[in-house]
Amino acid sequence: MKSQTLKNRKVYAIDLFCGAGGLTKGLSQAGIEVKLGVDVDPACEYPYITNNNALFLKKSVEDLEAKELEAAFPKKCIRLLAGCAPCQTFSRYNQKAKPDDGRWWLLQHFSRLILEIGPELVTMENVPGIVEQKVFQSFVHDLKCAKYEIDYKIVNCAEYGVPQQRNRLVLLASRLGPIRLLTPKEIRVRSCSVRDAIGHLPPIGAGAVCKSDRMHQSSVLSAINLRRIRASKPGGTWRDWRKDIVANCHKKSTGKTYPSVYGRMDWDEPAPTITTQFYGFGNGRFGHPEQDRAISLREGAILQSFPNNYVFAPKHKPIYKKKIGRLIGNAVPVKLGKAIGKSILSHLMDLGDLGSGARRQKCKHLKQKG
Repeated sequence: MKSQTLKNRKVYAIDLFCGAGGLTKGLSQAGIEVKLGVDVDPACEYPYITNNNALFLKKSVEDLEAKELEAAFPKKCIRLLAGCAPCQTFSRYNQKAKPDDGRWWLLQHFSRLILEIGPELVTMENVPGIVEQKVFQSFVHDLKCAKYEIDYKIVNCAEYGVPQQRNRLVLLASRLGPIRLLTPKEIRVRSCSVRDAIGHLPPIGAGAVCKSDRMHQSSVLSAINLRRIRASKPGGTWRDWRKDIVANCHKKSTGKTYPSVYGRMDWDEPAPTITTQFYGFGNGRFGHPEQDRAISLREGAILQSFPNNYVFAPKHKPIYKKKIGRLIGNAVPVKLGKAIGKSILSHLMDLGDLGSGARRQKCKHLKQKG
C-alpha cells in the first residue's frame, strides 16, 4: 500500500481481548476512536459498552473471522488492531503453564488476524515473561515477514502515571515506518502515589459499603485477620507481627521466603501490582494504608487508573467481588493505554503529510477535552 493513499485519513481501532475496556478507554483519552471490542467473557459486555463509545462482540478470537473485523473499520481509514491476550499462562506466578493451555495459542490467532487483515498499525500488551516463549518469537517473526516495523519493550506502568508498580511488555508495529513507545518524559506524565489516587475516598470499615458508591466496598475480615492488619505497617510484611498471629504456612521454612502477602500499602508510593484478587487482605499487599481493611473494588479500579466513575455493574443488581475483581485485575491500565495511543498518533504525525489526518484528530480531541 502506497503511503500517499493514506494521506489525511484518521486512525480507528479494534480492541481484541478487550476485557472491561481499560485499553479502549486509554486509546480514547489519547484521541483514538475504538469502533469495536471483542471478548469471549460475557461479564465484559456491560462495563465495556456502558463506559465506551464502541460496540461489543462476544466471541472467542479463535472463532473470529477477518471479515467480521474488516466490516467494523470505517472505509478509507488507518486501521489499528490491538490485542492483549490473557496473560496468566505466561505469568511468573503460574508454575504450571504449558502449551496445552488453550490461552497459550491465543497470540497465534491474533497473528492470524493481523496477516489476514493487514492493518497499518498493531499494538499488544502482555506480561514480561512472554518474551521468553516461542509463541511470542513466532508472533514477532510473522509481523516482520509481513513488512511491519516493530518496537517492543518492558515498562513499569508507574513511570507512565499509573499509581501501581506493574511491569508489562508493550509492542507497537507499523507498516508505515519506524514506530516506538514514547518515553514518560515525552508524554509529560506525572508520577502518582496511592495517596494521590485514592486518598480522596471516604473511609469505610471492613465489610462495609459506601452509600454514595457501592463499588467502594471492602471484604469482611476474620477476627485473626483484623488482628493481623492492625499489627501491619505501611510497606511492611507479616514478619513485623508477633509470632502468635503469623500464619502456620509462614512459620515453615518453605513459607518464610514469601513475604508479599498480608501487607499494607504505603500512602506515598505506588501500589503493588493489582491482581484479580486484590480485594482480599491475605492475597498480597492489599491492605489499606491506614484503615483496617483490604482496599475496596473502587480503590482497585482507580489504582488501575480507571476513571473514578467507571461503571462495572448495572444499578439494582448485585456486585460480585470475584467477578469484578477479575475484570479490574486483568485490565490494561488506562493510563498505559493512553500512552500507547499518544505514541501511535505521534508516529503518524512524524510521517509528515501522511500524519495530517492524525494531527487534526488529536487537535479535535484536545478541543473537545478543553
